[in-house]
Amino acid sequence: MGDLWVFGYGSLMWNPGFAVEERRSARLHGVHRGLCIRSWVHRGTRENPGLVLGLARGGSCTGVAFRVAGSNRDAVIAYLRERELVTSVYLETWRQARLDGGEMIRALTYVADPSHEQYAGRLNDGEIASIVANAVGRSGTNIDYVRNTVAHLREQGVHDPHLESVMLALAHMRQV
Repeated sequence: MGDLWVFGYGSLMWNPGFAVEERRSARLHGVHRGLCIRSWVHRGTRENPGLVLGLARGGSCTGVAFRVAGSNRDAVIAYLRERELVTSVYLETWRQARLDGGEMIRALTYVADPSHEQYAGRLNDGEIASIVANAVGRSGTNIDYVRNTVAHLREQGVHDPHLESVMLALAHMRQV
């Protein structure tokens, strides 16, 4: 079986959790990155949900494409399903992505299900910052999640105005 490409746009970018043969900057069209998923497990609880990233309809998203050896394909897909489909708020999809050199690939990724009860939709940056500032889940604080994602995006040379604005709102709240 051939190699697998996986598109990461959030914590997968800085914590893939699987062996990678190649890592490339990539862009998906038709979806954008946003803090639009209420996290009841990793970055919050049911009583105090946090917000994590999802791909929502419209726009485009720069992230990372990971090439996985074909021999690891099934194990990586099983791992990603366990990691990303904990509450079924994401839909597993195959999308065309453009690598930094212009080459088109078919990549596995996870997009937000707007019909799911955890889908928060579009909140303003102040609302998002207030939620992020006070949420903690199994994988740590919601602030650390946002901070790590923004730091990694900056390292990649990607400016995400939405996440930068949330970081600014958190700074005004003296949370970062």
